[in-house]
Amino acid sequence: TGLTPGQRVVTVQEGPLYRTEGSHVTLWCKVSGYQGPAEQNFQWSIYLPSAPEREVQIVSTVDPSFPYAIYTQRVRSRGIFVERLQGDAVLLHITELQERDAGQYECHTPNTDERYFGSYSAKTSLTVIADTLSASVAPQALTLTEGEAVELTCEVSKSTAQHTHLSVGWYLLQGAEEHLAQEVLTLSKDFTLKHGPSYEQRFLEGDVRLSKVGNTTYKLFIGAVKPSDQGQLYCEAAEWIEDPDETWKDISRKRTERTSLAVVSQGRDLSVDITAAEHSLSEGDTLQLNCVLGAQKSSSRHFEVIWLLDDVEVARVDPHGVLIWEGEYEERAKLGQLRAFKPSNAIYVLTIYEVGLKDKGTYRCSVSEMRTPGDLHSIQTNLSSGIQVNVKPAGYLVRLSVSTSTPRVTAGDSLILLCEVQGATGAVSVRWWHLPPQQPGHKVLVATMEQDGTLSLGSAYQDGGTRGNLRLEKASSGTFTLVIPSTLDEDDGGQYRCEATQRSRGRSWAEKGEAAVTVSSMAGLGLHATLRSRIATVRYGQSFELVCQVNATYTLEEVPMSVWWLFQPNPPSGSFHELVRVFPNGTVVWGTAQPHFQGKAQLGKAGTSFRLHIHGALPADEGTYQCEVEVWRRNILPLGQPAATTRSNAVGIKVVLPESKLQVATKDSSVEVTSSNAAIECRIVFAQNNSQFAVTWYFLPLLADAKPLQIVRANYSSILEYGSEFSSPAQKSRFLSQRVSSNTFQLQILSENPEGRYYCVVEEWLWLVDGWYKLGEGTSGRTMVKFKRPGEQLQMEETNHSIPAREGEAVTLPCRLQGVPRPGTHLSATWFQVRSSGRDGALLTLRRDGTTEYPREHLAGRLCLHRPSAGDFSLMLSSVERGDAGAYYCQVQEWQQQSEGKDWTLQASVRSGYTQLITVPPESTVMSRICSSPSLLNLILYLPLVLILLLALAAFCWYCKFRK
Repeated sequence: TGLTPGQRVVTVQEGPLYRTEGSHVTLWCKVSGYQGPAEQNFQWSIYLPSAPEREVQIVSTVDPSFPYAIYTQRVRSRGIFVERLQGDAVLLHITELQERDAGQYECHTPNTDERYFGSYSAKTSLTVIADTLSASVAPQALTLTEGEAVELTCEVSKSTAQHTHLSVGWYLLQGAEEHLAQEVLTLSKDFTLKHGPSYEQRFLEGDVRLSKVGNTTYKLFIGAVKPSDQGQLYCEAAEWIEDPDETWKDISRKRTERTSLAVVSQGRDLSVDITAAEHSLSEGDTLQLNCVLGAQKSSSRHFEVIWLLDDVEVARVDPHGVLIWEGEYEERAKLGQLRAFKPSNAIYVLTIYEVGLKDKGTYRCSVSEMRTPGDLHSIQTNLSSGIQVNVKPAGYLVRLSVSTSTPRVTAGDSLILLCEVQGATGAVSVRWWHLPPQQPGHKVLVATMEQDGTLSLGSAYQDGGTRGNLRLEKASSGTFTLVIPSTLDEDDGGQYRCEATQRSRGRSWAEKGEAAVTVSSMAGLGLHATLRSRIATVRYGQSFELVCQVNATYTLEEVPMSVWWLFQPNPPSGSFHELVRVFPNGTVVWGTAQPHFQGKAQLGKAGTSFRLHIHGALPADEGTYQCEVEVWRRNILPLGQPAATTRSNAVGIKVVLPESKLQVATKDSSVEVTSSNAAIECRIVFAQNNSQFAVTWYFLPLLADAKPLQIVRANYSSILEYGSEFSSPAQKSRFLSQRVSSNTFQLQILSENPEGRYYCVVEEWLWLVDGWYKLGEGTSGRTMVKFKRPGEQLQMEETNHSIPAREGEAVTLPCRLQGVPRPGTHLSATWFQVRSSGRDGALLTLRRDGTTEYPREHLAGRLCLHRPSAGDFSLMLSSVERGDAGAYYCQVQEWQQQSEGKDWTLQASVRSGYTQLITVPPESTVMSRICSSPSLLNLILYLPLVLILLLALAAFCWYCKFRK
C-alpha cells in the first residue's frame, strides 16, 4: 500500500453491505499505525442518499453530545451503541435497522499523533432491503407411542432481489429454556445436511431425514419416535448473503410456531391423566375434558374408558370405540349438548356445551385394558385423579374497578387508565367515556371494545394527529387498558368512566367505575431558557461556544423542541437576526441575514441543552446572541403552533482584534517658509508588514482655545476626503497629500496659508478574512509652520485703525500699496474677515488674471473692489448690517512668469493692518432710543460722541496687539 511505519490507517468493514429492515446490524472499524494511548476513540457518522455531501453525526466513544438530534434518542436507549473489541477496534451496533439508516457510514479516529500522517477515517456503504423471509408450520399436538413414525412440514419462502441462500433447520425444545433447544437436522446455506449431536446415529441409519419438496417445502421425517423426542418441535429458517469480503452473513431469521410431541413408552404399566382447559366456568360456557393414557404401543392395545362425575358414570367408550351414554346424558347428547370421542387410542375427549349448575363436581376417567376387544375381564384398570369443576350462575359477583397510573400529567403526556372486571362468567364489552369538568352532565365517547374484540373509537379521538394513535387493549380476560398517547390541553382532564357489560343467554349485566385525572398546560409550567458562554471576550480566530439550557417545572424528556439561534451585530442594526433553526426531527434551516455563520458554526444537543459552537471568531461575530425555544406536546408529531415558547437572556460576545504595533514619530518641530510652498512629513517608526494605513492631516490655529481642523484624509485605499473647512475647490488646490515611501507620508502646502501647527493621525488597517478592520492609530508630533514673507519688494501700511459706518449705508475699507508695482508682474489680492474660531474667512479674491472669486456667495452682491489706481485694492461694502462689525485685513501677492509658457511663481506677499468696522444704528433709530430712555439722555449730555469713538479705538488697538 505504500504506507511507512508509524503511518495511521483506519480500516472499516468493506461494502457495499445489504441488510434487512428490523435486523441487528454490526459494522467493524479498527485503526493501526497510530501513536499515543493504546485505547483510541472512534466517531461514527452517516451520509444519507438524500444529502450525500452532508455529514450526520451518530455516536462517539468520547463525546456524549456528538449525536445529532435525529439519533440522540436511539443512542441514549442503546438502540445504537459502540462495542469496544480492544483498544483500537470497535463494533457499531444498530439493534433494529430502519429504512432511513441506509447510506454511507464513516468511521473517524481523532488524532493522537504528534503530526497528521496517514488516514484518519474510512467509509463503507449500507443498503437497507425489505425482510421478505417467511417460515410457517401448522401447529398441532401429537401423542405417539414409542416406535411410531412422524412427518412434519415447514413452508419457507423469500422474494429478495439480491442473490441470497437459505438454511432451514428443525429443533427440539424440552423445557422452557429456548437457548437449550437441540438441533435435529439442518439444510445449510451451501446445501449440505447437518445433524445435531443427539441425532447423529439415527441420521446415519436413515431414521431421521430432512427432504426439500418443491421450492418452499421442507419435511422432517422420524421413522421411529423415542421418549427422547418428546417436547416441542419447531422450524427455523435463515437468509444469507455474501459480503464483499467473501464471508456469508445471515440477514434474517424466522422461527415457526411449535408442534407438541408426546411419546408414550411401551410396557404394561398403564397411566391415566385427566385435564381441563378451564376449571371455573359460568353457566353457558363450554367444558372440555381430556383423558390421556400412558401405555407402550397403545395403538395395538385395547382399552375401555369410563367418564365419571362424582363417581357416577356419565359415558363409556368400549374397545371397539362404541360410545354409550348413561341416563339423562343420552338425551342431552341427542340435543347436541354433549359429545365424546377419541382422537387416538391414547386420548379420549368429553365435551359439555352450555354447562349448567348440575355439571359442577369432580370428574375422573377410569381405563381398563382388555386382551381382546370382546373380553369381559380386564388385564389392568387404572383410575385418574379427580379434577374439580366449578360452575357459577351468570352475572355472579361481577366487580369493576377503575384506576390510573397517570393522575397528574402535563399536556402532551400520555394518559393510562386501567379497567379491571372481576367475577365475569364470560366475555364482556367495555366502553370508555370522558366526562369533561367544563361541561357537567356531558360525556364524550372515547373508545369501545366489543365482546369479540372489535375496537372502535369515538369521533373526537379518531384523528391520530391530535392525540396520537389511541389504544384500547385487553391484557387478560378481565383487564382492559386505555392509552391516550398525547393529551391535548387542560380540557382533557376530568373523570374517565369505564362501563363493562356482559351478555349471556339473553341476559346482560353492567358495571361502571370512574377515575380522575388532572392535565396541566405546558405554557403555565415555567418553561425557561438560559444562555451562557464560558468567555465573553474572545481573540480574533479563537473559537467560542454558547449553551442554551432549557428548564421547566415538568420533565422535558421526549418533548419535541426546536431552537432558534438569534444574533444582533455590534453596533446594533435593528432587531435580532435569525441565524439558524433546529427542528425537532433534526432538520437544520439557516437564516439569510448572516450567511457567514453557516460554514463555521457547529450545532449540538444533549438532553435539554443546545449548543452553538463558532469556529475562528471574526469581528463580524461580535454582538449579542439569544436563543428562542419552542416546545410541542409529547408523543405526537410537532405540527401547528407550539405549546409553549420562551426566549433566553442576551449574551454579548466581544471579539478583540490583533494588537496594533503601530508607532509614529512624535517629535515636535518647526519650519520657516520663505516661499509659498512647504512640505511636512509624517513618518511611521514601526508597523506590521501586511498592514495598510490611512492618514489624516490636521491644522491647529495659534489661538489658545482653537480646535484642530481636518485638512484632508487619505484612507487605506488612497481615496482623499477633505475637511469641511477645506472642501472648496480653491482650498483643495492649496494642499496635496501623498505617500513618498513605505513608511513616510507628506503634506505639501502649495500656497501661503495661515500660520499654525500641522500634524497627522495614522490609522493601521488589516484585512481579516471578510473585510478591513482598524487595529489602532497613532498621532505624530506637531510641526510649527511660519511663513517668511518677502516684504522688501511690496510695502503696505500696517497701521491698525477703525472706521464707523451707519447701518444701511456703504463703507470703504482701505488697502493700498506704497510705491509702484514692478513691471512684468501681476498682483492678486484677498480680503479676510477675522473669526473667533481662529480660521479667518476669505470674503473676496482678485486673481492675478483679473477674475474675481467670492467664497461667501451670499455677500457677492454687497462687495466690490474700489481701484482708482493699480496699487489700490480698497473694499467697498454696501448696505452695512449690524453683523458686519468686526476686524478686516487684506493680503496682496506679487506673481511673475519666468519665461513664456512657464508657470507663474509667487515673488512677494504683504498683509495690511487690521481695520475695525464699527456699525452705528440709523439716525432715527438712535434718536428714538435716546428719547425713550432718560438715563441714556443724561449720559449723552455728559459724554460726547467723540469720547465714545476714542474709547472704541483704544479697545480695537488693544485687540490688534493681542492678535499679533
